[in-house]
Amino acid sequence: MKTTRTYTMTARAEATERTRVGILDAAVQLATTRLLADISLDDIAAEAGVSVQTVLRRFGSRAGLIEAATLHASQEVGEERRSPVGDVGAAVDVVVDHYELRGDGVVLLLAQETTDPQVRRITDSGRRLHRDWVETVFAPYLPDSQAARTELVDLLAVATDVHTWRQLRRDRGLDRPTTTRRINRLVSALLTSTKE
Repeated sequence: MKTTRTYTMTARAEATERTRVGILDAAVQLATTRLLADISLDDIAAEAGVSVQTVLRRFGSRAGLIEAATLHASQEVGEERRSPVGDVGAAVDVVVDHYELRGDGVVLLLAQETTDPQVRRITDSGRRLHRDWVETVFAPYLPDSQAARTELVDLLAVATDVHTWRQLRRDRGLDRPTTTRRINRLVSALLTSTKE
């Protein structure tokens, strides 16, 4: 009897978690193709295949849902961008893979940040995440001098930024391998220049 009840409670908890994650995924997915201000709870509920009441029960409000979805997306991005420290080629491959998956949505968010404070919080968080990634992945190459370190991190952040990817992939129409090689050349040139 106890085993059946435990199983039922576990199954219910798992179903609840799947619903929660499905709602978060739906909110994140919609934000990659539409202006955040134009996305309603009805839209998110329909995308997730649940009712608006279910969304409200889980997150309390649209603002609560957007906050939770931002955290959810940040955790996913952190996992997607996990790279071996010091491996330049792998790091560039990882960041290009990430932009291939999410880059267009990120560019859409960046276009909204000056008119939507909620979007600005999301993009500021993304900037911090990117800079932290640069400092972690390229740590073995960073100079000891704080000023030189800050300058190199600035330049590496630009070389691996979503706008750099967008300029090569979308504006120039280059294929993924060529884009990866060009970003790799930028990064390698910056790292080589610090040894001279």
